[in-house]
Formats: sequence, C-alpha cells, structure tokens
Amino acid sequence: MTTFYDLGISQPIMKALEKMGFEEATPIQAQTIPLAMQGKDVIGQAQTGTGKTAAFGIPMIEKIEKSTRKIQGLVVAPTRELAIQVAEEINRLGKFKGLRTLPVYGGQHMERQIRALKDGPHIVVATPGRLLDHMRRKTIRIDNVQTAVLDEADEMLNMGFIDDIRDILKGIPEERQTLLFSATMPKEIREIANTLMKNPEEIKVKAKEMTVENIDQYFVEVPEKYKFDTLNNHLDIHAPALAIVFARTKKRVDEITEGLQVRGFRAEGIHGDLTQGKRMSVLNKFKNGRVEVLVATDVAARGLDISGVTHVYNFDIPQDPESYVHRIGRTGRAGRTGEAISFITPREIAHLHLIEKVTKSKMKRLMPPTNQEAQRGQQQVAVDKILKTIEKKDLNSYHQTASELLQENDSVTIIAAALKLLTKERRNTPVQISSVQPISVKKAQRSKDNGRRGGKRNYYGKGKGRGGQGGRSQGGRNQGGRNRKGNFQKRKNRD
Repeated sequence: MTTFYDLGISQPIMKALEKMGFEEATPIQAQTIPLAMQGKDVIGQAQTGTGKTAAFGIPMIEKIEKSTRKIQGLVVAPTRELAIQVAEEINRLGKFKGLRTLPVYGGQHMERQIRALKDGPHIVVATPGRLLDHMRRKTIRIDNVQTAVLDEADEMLNMGFIDDIRDILKGIPEERQTLLFSATMPKEIREIANTLMKNPEEIKVKAKEMTVENIDQYFVEVPEKYKFDTLNNHLDIHAPALAIVFARTKKRVDEITEGLQVRGFRAEGIHGDLTQGKRMSVLNKFKNGRVEVLVATDVAARGLDISGVTHVYNFDIPQDPESYVHRIGRTGRAGRTGEAISFITPREIAHLHLIEKVTKSKMKRLMPPTNQEAQRGQQQVAVDKILKTIEKKDLNSYHQTASELLQENDSVTIIAAALKLLTKERRNTPVQISSVQPISVKKAQRSKDNGRRGGKRNYYGKGKGRGGQGGRSQGGRNQGGRNRKGNFQKRKNRD
C-alpha cells in the first residue's frame, strides 16, 4: 500500500487530500505522481475511476506559483461534463495553496468566459473546440503553461478532435511537461506521444485493476420487450439510494426516464441534446439525493464522479468492453461495494462473453424477478422503516392509541394496514420503449475495424449514431465521420 505521505507531497495538498478523505494512493497515482514531480513526460494507460485526476493534478499544482496570475497548467478533456468534473477536483486539491482552476467549454457565453479568463486563473480545464476558439481570438494565453495534460485522449480521437489536439500542443511552449492519459493506445495517440512528447515514461494499469474488484457484476437474459418491466422490478427489489441506468440512444433515455416517472420513481435523464444548464441541474439533484435514478447515454455520463451510487444498470449492453468498464466504474468507488446488472437479449450472449474475456471478469446470471418479488421488495422497504422507528424507542406517546387499536383489531391486521400505508405501490401504467438492434460480436468487431481505418470517426458503424454524442451520425456516410471537415466543424461548434 502506498500512501500520499509516502509520495513526498507538500503540506497544503496533503491537507486537501485529508479533507477529501483520501489516504491511500491508487496504482495510477502511486506510479504517475513521482515521475511527474520529477518533471518527466508521462503516458498513463488507465480507465476512468482509477484516480487519474489526482495523478496529474497533484504534480501540476506542486509546480504552480500562486503569485503569478497566468495560466500555468492546462488540461484538455473530451466533454464539458468531464471538464467541469476535473476542474472541481483540481480546485479541491489546490484549495489550501490558494490556486484557482477555470473550466472552459462550449455552451457557455463567450463573453463570460473571456471575463473569467481575464481574472487570471492558474489552471484551465477545457474542451478542444472551445480552447482553440479562444486561442485563435487571442483571449487565452498559454505561453506560460508549464504542464499540459491530455485526459481521455482516445475518446478525443473518437470524437474527431485529433487535429485539434495537435494544434493545441504546438501552441504551447516546447519546454513544457506533457502528461497523456488514455484507456487504449491507438496509433494516432501513439504518434502524438512520439512527436509531441519528450521521452515519455509509460505506465499501464492492468485490466484487473481497471475493472474494480469491489463491484459485483450480474447479467439478466431477457427479451427486449420485457427489459423495462425487469428494470422496474429490480429497482423495487434493491431500492437503491442512487442508481444509474445506461441506454444506447438519446430517444431511449427519454423514454425510460418518462416511463420510470409515470411508475412513481424519482428519475431524470441526461444526454447531449439537453442544454448545459439542464444537465447541471439534473446532476445536482442526483448528487443531493432528490433524484434516485439517473438515466444516461455513455458520453453524457462520462467522467461523472458521484459518491454513493450503489447500482449501475446496463439497460442496453455497450458496444465495446472499454465502455462497459467506464459504465460500471460509476459505482464501487472510494472503497464502497457496488452492483452492476446488465440486461442481455438472447442474441447478445456472445457479446457478453467477449466483454467478460476482454475485462477478465465473470458476470453471474440472475433470473428476471417476478412482479410478486418486486411487491415483496417494496414491502421490505416499509418493514425496514418500521424497524428503524422501533430502534429509536421514542414511541411512548403512541402507546395509548396503539392499545385502543388492539382492542378492536388483531395485531396482524394492524401491521398489515401499516405496511400498506408505507408501501409504495407502483402504478401499472403501460410503458412503450422503442426497440434497438441487438449487438452481435461480428457487428461490434466490424464497427471497431471501420473506426481504426477511418481514424475512429465512424466508430459506431455506418448510419448508426451514438446516443448523447450531439448529432453524430443520424444520416448517412458523410455525417458518420467520413466527411472529415464537416465532422470537425460540427464538434467544434458544440464544444
């Protein structure tokens, strides 16, 4: 076990780590921080949920001079959600050093961002398109950047930002330190490492560590038309405090969210078509427990770090094993246990086995729960409430009324009535979810091969868009990423 104290971190950052409740460094942190603090360039191959932000954030903060109100650290992230998340964590890490971190992303008013940049942040976390926009307008100065970080580089490649990344790095002084993090290492990312980094040290977190061992993984084999009721029953039985449900398309996110709401669940959805304000509002409600179920597409939920998520449900199994690891990594964090349950149609069993093989993990089969089991689950929630109230032992003022009730009714009838009042009985409102094609191993593999040949811009196959990606391929071949110029322009306008 490596503690942060062992890594020679300065007192202000140690104080911040203690306040955040962190003592033991994750493998990526234990290996990256010493190298980065020596000023070396580093390539880290690791998934979300392994502690990458602190791995690059701590060395970056250590080098920054507080009195110099210029941008000295720059982080480039693929999505606005991840940019906000990273900026929040770096702000927490640099709190006692008095540093200021600013997220910069599309969807915010440009004038407001320009004013914030004039205030002199020490670190900027930005999406590629909006960062380049500021660089071209000369409203952001990166000539004092000492540390540049590329976070989730493979995802930026998938989204068509590879040329933007090259342009950004070329605009930063050559004597900078560069840290690159990526779940996979395609040749385009390797080329950046070879041409724009100085003798980088490589760190690789093993697949075993990427799949987070304290997550119990299950699958339920269920036909497409029974998925929603199966999800409904699971939520009733497990009664999760916070759960995330992943769906493949934006339309399905909306349909599942609406269906859960009419069945009486406190559910909200997030995807790329929502405004930034709406997305942040939903996420804040989820963090504060006012929403119990968050329904999301992959991209909309990427980079979320919300403590207390007990269950992740894959309503639709993801197309690639890396996305599966990203998804289930939303639970089982900070030493807590979590459960990941995937709904698999009969034709997707082979794809399930492929995910198990690549992630080196085994999912246990669960039988679809019945309506009776779901009702029993809800009744158990009511029983737990009653038992907790009994434990508090502040019932004296209710004893007389209880005695009067017992004179007229038997005890079982009274308890049954109390359970009925406390049990949340679901409305059996019919819910219609539009269907999607099942994923076969051959189709998923062909999709990946197409992506490699075309710079991964058509990663999800011809004419099939990825939900939450912001209009990525609703039409034919040109919109799917083959028309490189059009694809870049579309992404730059959004981020």
